[in-house]
Amino acid sequence: MEAQVGDRIIVEGSKVGQGRRDGEIVEVIDAPGPRHYRVRWSDGHERIFFPSSDARVVAEKPQPKKAAAPAKKAAAAKKAAAAKGTAQRA
Repeated sequence: MEAQVGDRIIVEGSKVGQGRRDGEIVEVIDAPGPRHYRVRWSDGHERIFFPSSDARVVAEKPQPKKAAAPAKKAAAAKKAAAAKGTAQRA
């Protein structure tokens, strides 16, 4: 299991009647032996977690970058051209 800080981890119950747990990975611990994580669980507590077969990672989706509005792009281009023209005259 490969996970990064900010990813969600979901652990299915391994016994009848045991609920699902979920939390956010707040630290990846690369120490000798199996990889483990510090997880902040949805109930608020933090624990070191060694994942097993009943755990899965939901990767955090990167936020898409917002494109600048066309009017702002045009204004920025005019400003850059004006600055370039002033620099050439000097």
